[in-house]
Amino acid sequence: MQSTRTLKDKIFLIIKGLAMGAANKVPGVSGGVVAFVAGFYEEFIFSLQRINGKAFKLLFNGRFKSFYQYVNGRFLGLLILGMLISYFSVSKILDYFIQHFQLYVWSAFFGMILGSIYYIGKDFKHWNRATILSLVVGTAIGIAISLMNPAKENDHLAFVFVCGIISVSGMTLPGLSGSFILILLGNYVLLLVDSVNALFDTFADMFQGDFSFTNNPERIRDLKILAVFTAGSTVGLVTLSHLLNYVLKHYKNITTALIIGFISGSLGVVWPWKETIYKTDEAGIFLLDSNNKQIIQNYKRMIPDFANSETWIAIFFILIGISIVLALDWYGKRTRNI
Repeated sequence: MQSTRTLKDKIFLIIKGLAMGAANKVPGVSGGVVAFVAGFYEEFIFSLQRINGKAFKLLFNGRFKSFYQYVNGRFLGLLILGMLISYFSVSKILDYFIQHFQLYVWSAFFGMILGSIYYIGKDFKHWNRATILSLVVGTAIGIAISLMNPAKENDHLAFVFVCGIISVSGMTLPGLSGSFILILLGNYVLLLVDSVNALFDTFADMFQGDFSFTNNPERIRDLKILAVFTAGSTVGLVTLSHLLNYVLKHYKNITTALIIGFISGSLGVVWPWKETIYKTDEAGIFLLDSNNKQIIQNYKRMIPDFANSETWIAIFFILIGISIVLALDWYGKRTRNI
Protein backbone atom coordinates (compact mmCIF):
# COMPACT_ATOMS: atom_id res chain seq x y z
CA MET A 1 0.00 0.00 0.00
CA GLN A 2 3.02 2.30 0.33
CA SER A 3 3.16 4.70 -2.59
CA THR A 4 4.81 7.96 -3.54
CA ARG A 5 2.50 10.85 -2.75
CA THR A 6 2.81 14.34 -4.19
CA LEU A 7 2.35 17.45 -2.06
CA LYS A 8 -1.15 17.79 -3.52
CA ASP A 9 -1.97 14.21 -2.48
CA LYS A 10 -0.73 14.90 1.06
CA ILE A 11 -2.85 18.05 1.35
CA PHE A 12 -5.92 16.19 0.09
CA LEU A 13 -5.23 13.39 2.58
CA ILE A 14 -5.21 15.89 5.46
CA ILE A 15 -8.47 17.36 4.11
CA LYS A 16 -9.96 13.84 4.04
CA GLY A 17 -8.86 13.46 7.67
CA LEU A 18 -10.62 16.76 8.44
CA ALA A 19 -13.78 15.41 6.82
CA MET A 20 -13.56 12.11 8.73
CA GLY A 21 -13.00 13.92 12.03
CA ALA A 22 -15.94 16.26 11.48
CA ALA A 23 -18.20 13.38 10.38
CA ASN A 24 -17.23 11.27 13.38
CA LYS A 25 -18.34 14.02 15.77
CA VAL A 26 -21.78 14.48 14.19
CA PRO A 27 -24.46 12.11 15.54
CA GLY A 28 -25.83 9.96 12.73
CA VAL A 29 -22.92 10.51 10.34
CA SER A 30 -20.18 7.91 9.88
CA GLY A 31 -16.57 8.87 9.18
CA GLY A 32 -16.21 5.49 7.50
CA VAL A 33 -18.59 6.68 4.80
CA VAL A 34 -16.12 9.48 3.99
CA ALA A 35 -13.31 6.93 3.71
CA PHE A 36 -15.44 4.58 1.61
CA VAL A 37 -16.65 7.23 -0.83
CA ALA A 38 -13.30 9.05 -1.08
CA GLY A 39 -11.67 5.78 -2.10
CA PHE A 40 -9.21 5.18 0.74
CA TYR A 41 -11.26 2.88 3.01
CA GLU A 42 -9.40 -0.34 2.18
CA GLU A 43 -5.99 1.34 2.55
CA PHE A 44 -7.15 2.75 5.90
CA ILE A 45 -8.20 -0.68 7.18
CA PHE A 46 -5.06 -2.31 5.73
CA SER A 47 -2.79 0.25 7.42
CA LEU A 48 -4.50 -0.16 10.79
CA GLN A 49 -4.27 -3.96 10.71
CA ARG A 50 -0.50 -3.65 10.16
CA ILE A 51 -0.29 -2.41 13.76
CA ASN A 52 0.40 -5.90 15.08
CA GLY A 53 3.02 -7.95 16.90
CA LYS A 54 5.59 -7.50 14.14
CA ALA A 55 5.09 -3.72 14.19
CA PHE A 56 5.64 -3.54 17.97
CA LYS A 57 8.72 -5.75 17.64
CA LEU A 58 10.20 -3.32 15.11
CA LEU A 59 9.32 -0.39 17.40
CA PHE A 60 10.81 -1.92 20.56
CA ASN A 61 13.99 -2.87 18.67
CA GLY A 62 14.49 0.76 17.68
CA ARG A 63 13.86 0.17 13.98
CA PHE A 64 11.69 3.25 13.69
CA LYS A 65 12.03 3.71 9.93
CA SER A 66 11.06 0.08 9.29
CA PHE A 67 8.12 0.46 11.70
CA TYR A 68 7.01 3.66 9.91
CA GLN A 69 7.12 1.98 6.52
CA TYR A 70 5.49 -1.25 7.73
CA VAL A 71 2.41 0.48 9.17
CA ASN A 72 2.08 2.88 6.19
CA GLY A 73 2.99 5.69 8.58
CA ARG A 74 2.85 8.56 6.10
CA PHE A 75 -0.74 7.73 5.16
CA LEU A 76 -1.92 7.19 8.74
CA GLY A 77 0.02 10.18 10.06
CA LEU A 78 -1.47 12.66 7.58
CA LEU A 79 -4.97 11.24 8.02
CA ILE A 80 -4.79 11.35 11.82
CA LEU A 81 -3.32 14.87 11.67
CA GLY A 82 -6.40 15.97 9.72
CA MET A 83 -8.68 14.31 12.28
CA LEU A 84 -6.94 16.04 15.20
CA ILE A 85 -7.12 19.43 13.51
CA SER A 86 -10.80 18.78 12.82
CA TYR A 87 -11.63 18.07 16.46
CA PHE A 88 -10.38 21.52 17.48
CA SER A 89 -11.43 23.55 14.43
CA VAL A 90 -13.79 22.15 11.79
CA SER A 91 -15.92 20.33 14.34
CA LYS A 92 -16.35 23.57 16.35
CA ILE A 93 -17.50 25.36 13.17
CA LEU A 94 -19.82 22.44 12.52
CA ASP A 95 -21.23 22.76 16.03
CA TYR A 96 -22.02 26.43 15.31
CA PHE A 97 -23.87 25.64 12.07
CA ILE A 98 -25.81 22.79 13.68
CA GLN A 99 -26.87 25.17 16.45
CA HIS A 100 -27.97 27.99 14.10
CA PHE A 101 -28.84 26.21 10.82
CA GLN A 102 -29.79 22.74 12.01
CA LEU A 103 -32.30 21.94 9.24
CA TYR A 104 -29.90 22.77 6.43
CA VAL A 105 -26.92 20.97 8.00
CA TRP A 106 -28.92 17.77 8.53
CA SER A 107 -30.28 18.11 4.99
CA ALA A 108 -26.75 18.19 3.59
CA PHE A 109 -25.81 15.12 5.65
CA PHE A 110 -28.98 13.35 4.51
CA GLY A 111 -28.02 14.05 0.91
CA MET A 112 -24.48 12.79 1.50
CA ILE A 113 -25.81 9.51 2.88
CA LEU A 114 -28.20 9.15 -0.07
CA GLY A 115 -25.27 9.76 -2.39
CA SER A 116 -23.19 7.21 -0.46
CA ILE A 117 -25.86 4.54 -0.92
CA TYR A 118 -25.86 5.25 -4.66
CA TYR A 119 -22.04 5.28 -4.78
CA ILE A 120 -21.61 1.95 -3.00
CA GLY A 121 -24.56 0.22 -4.67
CA LYS A 122 -24.17 1.33 -8.29
CA ASP A 123 -21.35 -1.09 -9.14
CA PHE A 124 -22.42 -3.90 -6.81
CA LYS A 125 -23.55 -6.80 -9.04
CA HIS A 126 -23.40 -9.68 -6.57
CA TRP A 127 -26.97 -9.88 -5.35
CA ASN A 128 -28.01 -13.34 -4.19
CA ARG A 129 -29.79 -14.87 -1.23
CA ALA A 130 -26.88 -14.28 1.18
CA THR A 131 -26.21 -10.66 0.17
CA ILE A 132 -29.92 -9.75 0.18
CA LEU A 133 -30.23 -11.23 3.69
CA SER A 134 -27.17 -9.19 4.75
CA LEU A 135 -28.78 -6.06 3.31
CA VAL A 136 -31.98 -6.68 5.28
CA VAL A 137 -30.08 -7.45 8.50
CA GLY A 138 -27.88 -4.34 8.12
CA THR A 139 -30.91 -2.13 7.48
CA ALA A 140 -32.80 -3.61 10.44
CA ILE A 141 -29.87 -3.05 12.80
CA GLY A 142 -29.42 0.52 11.55
CA ILE A 143 -33.10 1.30 12.10
CA ALA A 144 -33.11 -0.39 15.52
CA ILE A 145 -30.13 1.67 16.67
CA SER A 146 -31.80 4.89 15.50
CA LEU A 147 -34.93 4.10 17.56
CA MET A 148 -33.13 3.37 20.83
CA ASN A 149 -33.46 5.74 23.79
CA PRO A 150 -30.27 7.24 25.28
CA ALA A 151 -28.96 6.09 28.64
CA LYS A 152 -27.70 8.28 31.50
CA GLU A 153 -24.14 9.67 31.62
CA ASN A 154 -21.60 7.29 33.18
CA ASP A 155 -18.03 8.45 33.97
CA HIS A 156 -16.74 5.12 35.36
CA LEU A 157 -13.34 4.64 33.68
CA ALA A 158 -14.02 1.01 32.69
CA PHE A 159 -17.23 2.08 30.93
CA VAL A 160 -15.41 5.04 29.33
CA PHE A 161 -12.81 2.60 27.94
CA VAL A 162 -15.58 0.46 26.44
CA CYS A 163 -17.15 3.62 24.97
CA GLY A 164 -13.82 4.32 23.28
CA ILE A 165 -13.76 0.87 21.70
CA ILE A 166 -17.35 1.21 20.49
CA SER A 167 -17.11 4.82 19.32
CA VAL A 168 -14.48 4.12 16.63
CA SER A 169 -16.95 1.82 14.87
CA GLY A 170 -17.96 4.89 12.85
CA MET A 171 -14.48 5.09 11.36
CA THR A 172 -14.09 1.41 10.60
CA LEU A 173 -17.67 0.48 9.66
CA PRO A 174 -19.36 2.87 7.19
CA GLY A 175 -22.96 3.66 8.10
CA LEU A 176 -22.58 3.07 11.83
CA SER A 177 -22.24 6.41 13.66
CA GLY A 178 -19.92 6.17 16.65
CA SER A 179 -21.03 9.56 18.00
CA PHE A 180 -24.69 8.55 17.82
CA ILE A 181 -23.87 5.36 19.75
CA LEU A 182 -22.23 7.58 22.40
CA ILE A 183 -25.52 9.49 22.65
CA LEU A 184 -27.33 6.19 23.18
CA LEU A 185 -24.77 5.26 25.85
CA GLY A 186 -25.31 8.66 27.49
CA ASN A 187 -21.68 9.80 27.18
CA TYR A 188 -21.61 11.97 24.03
CA VAL A 189 -21.31 15.31 25.87
CA LEU A 190 -18.86 13.93 28.44
CA LEU A 191 -16.48 12.37 25.89
CA LEU A 192 -16.75 14.50 22.74
CA VAL A 193 -17.53 17.90 24.26
CA ASP A 194 -16.49 18.32 27.90
CA SER A 195 -13.28 16.27 27.81
CA VAL A 196 -12.16 17.66 24.43
CA ASN A 197 -12.80 21.22 25.62
CA ALA A 198 -10.86 20.42 28.81
CA LEU A 199 -7.85 19.38 26.71
CA PHE A 200 -8.14 22.50 24.55
CA ASP A 201 -8.34 24.74 27.64
CA THR A 202 -5.38 22.92 29.19
CA PHE A 203 -3.21 23.53 26.13
CA ALA A 204 -4.30 27.19 26.12
CA ASP A 205 -3.39 27.54 29.80
CA MET A 206 -0.01 25.85 29.36
CA PHE A 207 0.78 28.07 26.37
CA GLN A 208 0.23 31.09 28.62
CA GLY A 209 2.36 29.56 31.38
CA ASP A 210 -0.63 28.95 33.63
CA PHE A 211 -0.51 25.56 35.38
CA SER A 212 -3.22 26.27 37.95
CA PHE A 213 -5.41 23.62 36.24
CA THR A 214 -3.41 21.00 38.19
CA ASN A 215 -5.39 22.12 41.25
CA ASN A 216 -8.72 21.88 39.44
CA PRO A 217 -10.29 18.46 40.26
CA GLU A 218 -12.92 18.75 37.50
CA ARG A 219 -10.27 19.53 34.85
CA ILE A 220 -8.08 16.62 35.99
CA ARG A 221 -11.13 14.35 35.95
CA ASP A 222 -12.00 15.35 32.38
CA LEU A 223 -8.39 14.87 31.23
CA LYS A 224 -8.24 11.43 32.87
CA ILE A 225 -11.53 10.49 31.18
CA LEU A 226 -10.20 11.69 27.80
CA ALA A 227 -6.99 9.66 28.24
CA VAL A 228 -8.94 6.47 29.00
CA PHE A 229 -11.37 7.16 26.14
CA THR A 230 -8.44 7.68 23.74
CA ALA A 231 -6.84 4.42 24.90
CA GLY A 232 -10.11 2.58 24.32
CA SER A 233 -10.49 4.17 20.89
CA THR A 234 -6.96 3.11 19.92
CA VAL A 235 -7.56 -0.47 21.02
CA GLY A 236 -10.91 -0.53 19.22
CA LEU A 237 -9.47 0.97 16.05
CA VAL A 238 -6.73 -1.65 15.80
CA THR A 239 -8.81 -4.69 16.84
CA LEU A 240 -11.79 -3.79 14.65
CA SER A 241 -9.49 -3.18 11.68
CA HIS A 242 -8.04 -6.70 12.02
CA LEU A 243 -11.54 -8.16 12.14
CA LEU A 244 -12.76 -6.08 9.19
CA ASN A 245 -9.66 -6.84 7.14
CA TYR A 246 -10.38 -10.57 7.56
CA VAL A 247 -14.08 -10.11 6.80
CA LEU A 248 -13.41 -7.96 3.71
CA LYS A 249 -10.90 -10.49 2.44
CA HIS A 250 -13.13 -13.57 2.88
CA TYR A 251 -16.69 -12.16 2.75
CA LYS A 252 -16.39 -8.97 0.73
CA ASN A 253 -19.76 -9.17 -1.04
CA ILE A 254 -21.70 -9.98 2.13
CA THR A 255 -19.86 -7.20 4.00
CA THR A 256 -20.59 -4.67 1.25
CA ALA A 257 -24.29 -5.58 1.32
CA LEU A 258 -24.27 -5.24 5.12
CA ILE A 259 -22.63 -1.80 4.82
CA ILE A 260 -25.29 -0.68 2.32
CA GLY A 261 -27.90 -1.82 4.85
CA PHE A 262 -26.21 0.04 7.72
CA ILE A 263 -26.08 3.25 5.70
CA SER A 264 -29.70 2.89 4.57
CA GLY A 265 -30.80 2.29 8.16
CA SER A 266 -28.93 5.39 9.33
CA LEU A 267 -31.09 7.65 7.14
CA GLY A 268 -33.63 7.81 9.95
CA VAL A 269 -30.98 9.20 12.30
CA VAL A 270 -30.15 12.15 10.02
CA TRP A 271 -33.72 12.86 8.84
CA PRO A 272 -33.59 16.67 8.46
CA TRP A 273 -37.12 17.50 9.63
CA LYS A 274 -37.04 16.77 13.33
CA GLU A 275 -37.52 18.44 16.65
CA THR A 276 -34.61 18.29 19.08
CA ILE A 277 -35.50 16.91 22.52
CA TYR A 278 -33.23 18.18 25.29
CA LYS A 279 -32.48 16.56 28.64
CA THR A 280 -34.29 17.93 31.69
CA ASP A 281 -34.17 17.21 35.40
CA GLU A 282 -37.10 15.97 37.48
CA ALA A 283 -38.43 19.53 37.76
CA GLY A 284 -38.44 19.93 33.96
CA ILE A 285 -35.50 22.36 33.92
CA PHE A 286 -33.15 21.99 30.94
CA LEU A 287 -29.75 20.51 31.80
CA LEU A 288 -26.65 22.31 30.48
CA ASP A 289 -23.18 21.07 29.63
CA SER A 290 -19.92 22.80 30.63
CA ASN A 291 -20.40 25.31 27.78
CA ASN A 292 -23.89 26.24 29.00
CA LYS A 293 -25.47 24.46 26.02
CA GLN A 294 -28.59 22.36 26.36
CA ILE A 295 -27.82 18.64 26.30
CA ILE A 296 -29.43 16.74 23.41
CA GLN A 297 -31.35 13.65 24.46
CA ASN A 298 -32.98 12.53 21.20
CA TYR A 299 -34.90 13.72 18.13
CA LYS A 300 -38.58 13.63 17.19
CA ARG A 301 -38.98 13.15 13.43
CA MET A 302 -41.64 15.15 11.55
CA ILE A 303 -43.19 15.27 8.08
CA PRO A 304 -41.84 18.19 6.00
CA ASP A 305 -44.19 21.10 5.29
CA PHE A 306 -43.91 21.74 1.54
CA ALA A 307 -45.79 25.03 1.92
CA ASN A 308 -42.81 26.35 3.89
CA SER A 309 -39.96 27.91 1.91
CA GLU A 310 -37.44 26.44 4.37
CA THR A 311 -38.43 22.96 3.22
CA TRP A 312 -37.41 23.74 -0.35
CA ILE A 313 -34.15 25.28 0.83
CA ALA A 314 -33.54 22.08 2.80
CA ILE A 315 -34.19 20.01 -0.33
CA PHE A 316 -31.64 22.19 -2.13
CA PHE A 317 -29.09 21.31 0.57
CA ILE A 318 -29.95 17.62 0.16
CA LEU A 319 -29.01 17.99 -3.51
CA ILE A 320 -25.78 19.72 -2.43
CA GLY A 321 -25.00 16.77 -0.16
CA ILE A 322 -25.56 14.31 -3.01
CA SER A 323 -23.37 16.48 -5.27
CA ILE A 324 -20.52 16.41 -2.72
CA VAL A 325 -20.47 12.60 -2.77
CA LEU A 326 -20.64 12.50 -6.58
CA ALA A 327 -17.77 15.01 -6.70
CA LEU A 328 -15.72 12.76 -4.40
CA ASP A 329 -16.55 9.83 -6.67
CA TRP A 330 -15.39 11.85 -9.70
CA TYR A 331 -12.20 12.88 -7.90
CA GLY A 332 -11.50 9.28 -6.88
CA LYS A 333 -11.88 8.02 -10.46
CA ARG A 334 -9.74 10.88 -11.80
CA THR A 335 -6.86 10.19 -9.39
CA ARG A 336 -7.00 6.45 -10.09
CA ASN A 337 -6.72 7.10 -13.82
CA ILE A 338 -3.67 9.36 -13.50
